[in-house]
Amino acid sequence: MKLACIDIGLKRIGMAISLQSNIVTPLPAVLRKNRNQASNDVLTILKEWEIDKLIVGFPSASEDMQKRINHFITLLDFDKEVILQEENMSSVEAENLIKGEIKYKRDGRIDSLAAKIILERYLNR
Repeated sequence: MKLACIDIGLKRIGMAISLQSNIVTPLPAVLRKNRNQASNDVLTILKEWEIDKLIVGFPSASEDMQKRINHFITLLDFDKEVILQEENMSSVEAENLIKGEIKYKRDGRIDSLAAKIILERYLNR
């Protein structure tokens, strides 16, 4: 089963995939201009990789972000299984993993590494 994970942020959407067993690979992040463009870009990637199940990072602490994420999921129009996975501290963990290696934090690499961490958590549960 091919899995993808998205870590939805207000400016970037981190993405990671797992095409076989427990090997998870980060993909380039989707840079958001608006919700419709971002949802179309994510859906295009999901179709390109023929993803069977989508894991979505979901924060337990922020009700506002929970509402935004739920709305974004409806915009995706992804007709396969969508699972919400707790994402607490995934971005902090991602930043700690690559401390000093990345000069510019706005390119989406941290977001996609966070998506990789979220997907690994899902696979290891």
